[in-house]
Amino acid sequence: MKNFIETLKNVWKIEELKNRILVTLGLLLVYRFGAHVTLPGIDASQLHSLAGQTEKGLGSILDMFTGGAFSKASVFALGIMPYISASIVVQLMGIAIPYLQKLQKDGESGRKKLNQITRWLTILITLLQGPGYIYNLYKTIPQSAFLLGADSPWFLFSSVLILTTGTIFAMWLGEKITDKGIGNGISLLIMVGILARLPQALFQEFQSKVTDNQGGPMLLVFEIIVWLLVIIACVLLVMAIRKIPVQYARRTTTGDFEQDALGGNRQWIPLKLNAAGVMPIIFAQAIMFIPPFLANLSKSDTSQSIAAVFSNMFGFWYNFVFALLIIIFTFFYTAITVPTNKMADDLKRSGGFIPGVKPGIDTADFLDHVMSLLTFPGALFLALIAIFPSLIIGLGVQQSWAMFYGGTSLIIMVGVVIDTIQQVNSYLLNQHYDGLMKSGKNRKAVA
Repeated sequence: MKNFIETLKNVWKIEELKNRILVTLGLLLVYRFGAHVTLPGIDASQLHSLAGQTEKGLGSILDMFTGGAFSKASVFALGIMPYISASIVVQLMGIAIPYLQKLQKDGESGRKKLNQITRWLTILITLLQGPGYIYNLYKTIPQSAFLLGADSPWFLFSSVLILTTGTIFAMWLGEKITDKGIGNGISLLIMVGILARLPQALFQEFQSKVTDNQGGPMLLVFEIIVWLLVIIACVLLVMAIRKIPVQYARRTTTGDFEQDALGGNRQWIPLKLNAAGVMPIIFAQAIMFIPPFLANLSKSDTSQSIAAVFSNMFGFWYNFVFALLIIIFTFFYTAITVPTNKMADDLKRSGGFIPGVKPGIDTADFLDHVMSLLTFPGALFLALIAIFPSLIIGLGVQQSWAMFYGGTSLIIMVGVVIDTIQQVNSYLLNQHYDGLMKSGKNRKAVA
């Protein structure tokens, strides 16, 4: 503990790192403040029915990703999710559209053009989702809550404009955090939105178990222990890699140190157990919203039964289909994000080879085979974590607290925290300090 405190002190000794942390905290505070600013023309005291809509079911997921802004009819009610959707669409379109493929290979200039395309697509998606959110307000909250009248075209126009502006501003905040702060800004915005609900969820579970005497404090302690074990499992899933050994035919010698040509001291290729990250869950979650939406367009008994099945996020068939989609999307996303052919070509050009495997096509086939063997258990584990809240809620855990036992929220939190710690460690190591996970003494004395 003493070493950890000393390391935190060392963080503040690095002026650039300290400024980046302060900028990050300041911009996150602005985002959280905006999540509590209600849309003009709406009486904030009459939003109880909207909050009730987001307490259970799929609405709770939407509210979680926006940090409660969805249930507050906030200017950030749509959050950063339109930007996430636009990024996914641009990434998938890059597989089929040659122009986007060219931009992906053009380095920094291509990345800037892709970012611009993503921004414009974000605006388009927000303009489509904005009216849908307003019409949901019309159906959910009392008519008296609309100060300008529910049928006012000016209210609809101004609200959609403000929602669009709120999403653009949130996107700008995320990009500024990435450029001027520490960590990935978009991911941090999502994470703080999720964490904003954690204290309330824990308090409700405490009230249920201790105050209402539905299990007692020992059961609550057991639940927290299980939650910590699940977090450890998520950390292992995110960090787990398979090291493929690599040798180089040519070597260069500098002083007393021998290094691999073009490869430095890195003598292995890291293949991640979960190369797809959280994207398969996001893809699958987006697909799960479609069946109840389409079924509600029809009034037949069959359609209503389908809508009821896919609206119950804790039901068997919902979770069965959800887990199956996650496994499928994990293989799909890994295939498009881990270019084994390019890895084999780059390895061949740098004079490297995998022992016992011929360079070129054989190396690509070998990497693809290993990646497939890794992806299968990774996909199963990811699917299990995604549906774990549905399993834990059957043991009497409150829904709000059960949502932190897995799913997209937990994977995002673990991934963002690990990524941020790694960036902080890089600053510490560059200044000859040990990282957050080690003692905080100055390493210059050892040098």
